[in-house]
Amino acid sequence: MKPILEVDQLTKSYRNKRGIRQIRLCLHRGDIYGLLGPNGSGKTTLLKTITGLIHSDAGTVSLFGESLDERKTPALSRVGCMIESADFYDYINAEQYLRMVARYYPELTAKDIQDVLVSVGLEAFAREKIKHFSTGMKQRLAIAAAILPNPELIILDEPTNGLDVEGIVWFRELVRKMADEKHTTFILSSHMIHELEQLCNRVGIIYGGELIQEGEVKDLLQESQTLEHYYIGRLSRAKEEESDRARHLVNLAK
Repeated sequence: MKPILEVDQLTKSYRNKRGIRQIRLCLHRGDIYGLLGPNGSGKTTLLKTITGLIHSDAGTVSLFGESLDERKTPALSRVGCMIESADFYDYINAEQYLRMVARYYPELTAKDIQDVLVSVGLEAFAREKIKHFSTGMKQRLAIAAAILPNPELIILDEPTNGLDVEGIVWFRELVRKMADEKHTTFILSSHMIHELEQLCNRVGIIYGGELIQEGEVKDLLQESQTLEHYYIGRLSRAKEEESDRARHLVNLAK
């Protein structure tokens, strides 16, 4: 089966020396992949590089078997994403905003917009100006924009930010339904480890710009009672290894 996404040796460095280094990743149709890591570890940089929002220094990204460098527009037309916080024009309403998004996808109809408003629970607020929306409602609208074109790959950065308990349950059910019925592939970057444990079939842990661990959730849970427990333990080992390398370099310099 052809992978939906292939990332090979992907590297991006910033002046502050943060970024990502030699990331390798492979996702297949229907995968729900969770991306875990501390703040500043490189999660958002990885997502931005995959979606072409920033250019890598080295390495390759292939979407649906096509190189992102060679066929960027056709590949990204099959991807929906929400990375970092969503920005809106506050003076328009939710339906108008989705119409703006739909202009990039000629095949979408007014019914598609109404259907997605129902899917995210905003049908009653379709004509309300976005400036009156709560944080959770804006998050639902941003997710609506990501899923509107019925993409094959959906990339969501902290998708449950601002959602209440009901909203988190709704989001979980939405992802499961799309993965089960449409075989949609997801990448979810989140600090809500409990949610990723329930949703994802695979997870990757990024620390210091490197993918230090990757595996099936069910396999990782054989080593720890919860994904959170496994994650904390793996980070602790990574920090110890980092300290050992630093001490070794100091000793070499003496």
